[in-house]
Amino acid sequence: MSPSRRQFTRQLLALGAGGALASIGARAAERYPARPVRMIVPFPPGGAVDYYARIVQAPVSDVLGQPLVIDNRAGASGMIGSELVVKSPPDGYTILLGNIACLAINSGIYAHMTYDPARDFTPIIHTDDINYVLVVNATLPVRTVPELIAYAKAHPGALSYGSAGSGSLPQLAVELFKRATGTDFIHVPYKGGGPMVTDLIAGQTQLTIADQANLMPHVTSGKLRALAVSSPKRSASYPDLPTIAETIPGFEATAWNGVVGPVGLPADVVDTLNAAFNKVMTDANVKKRMQEGGLDPVGGTPQAFGAFIASEKAKWGKVAHDVGAKAD
Repeated sequence: MSPSRRQFTRQLLALGAGGALASIGARAAERYPARPVRMIVPFPPGGAVDYYARIVQAPVSDVLGQPLVIDNRAGASGMIGSELVVKSPPDGYTILLGNIACLAINSGIYAHMTYDPARDFTPIIHTDDINYVLVVNATLPVRTVPELIAYAKAHPGALSYGSAGSGSLPQLAVELFKRATGTDFIHVPYKGGGPMVTDLIAGQTQLTIADQANLMPHVTSGKLRALAVSSPKRSASYPDLPTIAETIPGFEATAWNGVVGPVGLPADVVDTLNAAFNKVMTDANVKKRMQEGGLDPVGGTPQAFGAFIASEKAKWGKVAHDVGAKAD
């Protein structure tokens, strides 16, 4: 090969390499998100987690400039969907809308988990709190928390409470109530919230602490009686209902949702997603729809959410250990 031909070949190779490098650089500098973002909801459609996802899906898509695609992957108290996200590439295109179960409680009730919520996720945002309410069967002769405590102490072992399953927040919430008040209720675990509410209305059990959205329609119809909310402040939807904390200072049992990604998610991606969800939850219509379903917008920083997850994991892990709660 002649010198001039070798020089020409080297120039072509250099141009090709330069073009490849430029292409790589362009992809690396590609603005996130450049394609749809998949949000795993690790529970079936219709529950509180999915309810929040459906409310914010369109407005978050508008803010991001790309579709937010909801993918329901239910099973094992949220762990099937959670594991899928743990194993996903940390690029921001697969995120998890988790809740108190898969990000906190499960660690205390399952003997073996394939992920650690505090180690294997990147916190993005604490989206909302789910209002829980203490209700009794309408035939029980109590109308306030102090009356319930007095009745339970006068009739030890006579009252039972339902939960959505062993280790669920309704069980842990009532057990926390029992410990704080020195009362005794018999636990009746069910395979989900639907059967629990059915038996509560029928009088097979006498009380529960569970989510407002499922219980308050039956309170309105007169089949159940609401005594108090278990959040630290009164519900915006039912401001006349006192908090349990007004009788038992410091009492709090609140479910919650939040968005996380795989560990190693880049800071700019975290910031973009955090800003999008924060912005959407300031919208008056979004807030109204959330509150109608018993959800209170939270928002805030990824760092605050990470600290919150750690504190909730410790709190409910201790309660589960103290009462011997294990997953069914």
